[in-house]
Amino acid sequence: MADPLRQSALAHLHLIARAEASPSGAGVVMGERGFRCQWVLRGHFEDEVFTAAMLAETGSAPPLKPNSVHASGKIEVLWLGPDEWLVVGPDDSDVGRRLSEALKDTHAAATDVSESRTVIALSGLHARDVLAKGCALDLHPSVFGAGQCAQSTLGHVHVILHRRSEAPEFDIYVHRSFAEALWQWLEDAAAEYGLVISNPS
Repeated sequence: MADPLRQSALAHLHLIARAEASPSGAGVVMGERGFRCQWVLRGHFEDEVFTAAMLAETGSAPPLKPNSVHASGKIEVLWLGPDEWLVVGPDDSDVGRRLSEALKDTHAAATDVSESRTVIALSGLHARDVLAKGCALDLHPSVFGAGQCAQSTLGHVHVILHRRSEAPEFDIYVHRSFAEALWQWLEDAAAEYGLVISNPS
């Protein structure tokens, strides 16, 4: 049973109440994609047991290309390092528990970090312009396209940035303790382009 007292990192900003029904065409669209199942996996891709467990439980093999993302259905696997991945899914997903069980007899680790971060969804015509104000990454589509991710800083806050589509559409993973500060920074950065609050699924 869901905890009735559980709140997302940005719940106190009442973003759901501020969301507009039709944000299409806005310069910048932002919302919180709260309550995501997030597990950090550490292991060796040469380990057949590890790779087979990843494929069986997530629907895809661990991405080996730096800063790439593999997706299967509602499960996404983000490359964080040569032996580290972030597995993300819906809040009710048991993918992490299943991975932990499948990997218990091999040299690997599965750690639940679901409550440590929230996700800020950012899209719209000027989404990349907003990010460029505080992120040193080259975000041009020819360099950072759909299906790529990277760890960086945004407005002096550590984030994981995932470009979900060429729309452009980004997911920004941020630790709970810095979520409000980053949200406020993004609101300020987006103000000149016209900001609409959304309720992303």
